[in-house]
Amino acid sequence: MKDSQPQGAVAAASSARIDTLDNLREHLQWAIELEHATLPPYLCALYSLDPERNPEAVEVVGSVFIEEMLHLALAANLLNAVGGSPRLDTAEMLPPHPRPMPHGDRSLELSLLPFGAEALEMFLRIEQPAPPAGPAEGDGYETIGQFYAAIEQGLRHLCDRLGEQAVFSGDPTRQVNAGHFRHTAGQLIAVTDLASALAALEEIVEQGEGTSRGEVWDGDQDVFHPDRDEVAHYYRFQELKAGRRYRRGDTPQSGPTGEEISVDWAAMRPMRHNPRVADHAPGSEIRTAQEEFNRIYCALLHLLEQAFNGSPTQMADATRTMFALKARAQALMQMPDEDGTTAGPTFEYVPPESR
Repeated sequence: MKDSQPQGAVAAASSARIDTLDNLREHLQWAIELEHATLPPYLCALYSLDPERNPEAVEVVGSVFIEEMLHLALAANLLNAVGGSPRLDTAEMLPPHPRPMPHGDRSLELSLLPFGAEALEMFLRIEQPAPPAGPAEGDGYETIGQFYAAIEQGLRHLCDRLGEQAVFSGDPTRQVNAGHFRHTAGQLIAVTDLASALAALEEIVEQGEGTSRGEVWDGDQDVFHPDRDEVAHYYRFQELKAGRRYRRGDTPQSGPTGEEISVDWAAMRPMRHNPRVADHAPGSEIRTAQEEFNRIYCALLHLLEQAFNGSPTQMADATRTMFALKARAQALMQMPDEDGTTAGPTFEYVPPESR
C-alpha cells in the first residue's frame, strides 16, 4: 500500500500486540470485513469482461475472486475457533464506494470499475506483498500480509499465556470444511488448534503474495491448468499487466518472461464508475435492476452469515445465489447509462425488512 510511513508509526504498529481474546476476536472480524471488501471490485471487473474475447483475463480475475471467498471462509473458521461469531449481514459491510480497505491504509481506495488499467492498478495495490522487513500491523496496515502477521503474533502470544484450550474454545461443528466449499486449488482448513490456525493464515497469505516474501508461487497447482504451478494473486495481476506468464526461474525482480497472455483491453463493457442507486429516478429501469441486485447480494450475505454461525450446509444455497447475482450483474452492464457507459451493480446495503 504506502511506500513509506513515519518511524514512530512503524514502531507503534509493530508494538501494538493483540493481547486479549476479545481483541483477537475483533481483529478476526476485521479479517472477515477485509476479505469481503475485495469481492465487489473483483466482481465488477469480472462481469465486465467478454469471456469469448478475454478468456485468460476472466480466468485470472475469476480465480482470485473464488480464492477471496475461500479466505473469507477461513477467516470465519478462525473467528469461530476462538469463540467468536462472524457478522456479515450488516450495513458496515457495504459502505459507499469508493471506500477504504477496512482498518487499512486510508490511501488505498476500493472502487467499482470495469476491467482495465485502472482496475488492475487497484488490484495490485490490494494484493501487494509485504516488504521484506515489514512489521506486523494490526490496524492501519500497509499490506494484508502484515495484518495477518499481527494476528499470528497474537495467536501465539495468547496460546503461550492462556494455553491452547482456552484460546480455541469454539464449537468445532461451526467449522466450514472442504465438503462445503469447492472450485479452488486452495485448502479450506477446519481450525481447532494453533497448528490448524497457523495453516489457515498461511493459506490466506500465500495465495495473496506467494509462498514466502520474495516468491512468485503460492504452492498450489493452477486450478485451470494442472500442468502449471500457480502464482499468487499479486503476480497473476502482474501477468495480465505484462502480457506474459511467469515461468520457473522468474522472480519478482525479473517479472514474467514466459509465454504470452492475450488481453484485449477493449473487450469489456464500459460500466459507469462507482454507480449509486441514487443516480437514477425511483422506478426507472436501471434503478429497479440495481435495487433487485442489492436485495439478492444482501440475501447472500445473510446466507453466508448463517453458514458461518452453525449452519454450514447453507454454503450450497449461497453458491446458487452467486449464480443469480452473475446474471443480474451482466444484465445491468447491458443497460446503456450516461456518456457512453453502461449501468452496473452498486453493492448497497438493504436491511432485512426491505428485501
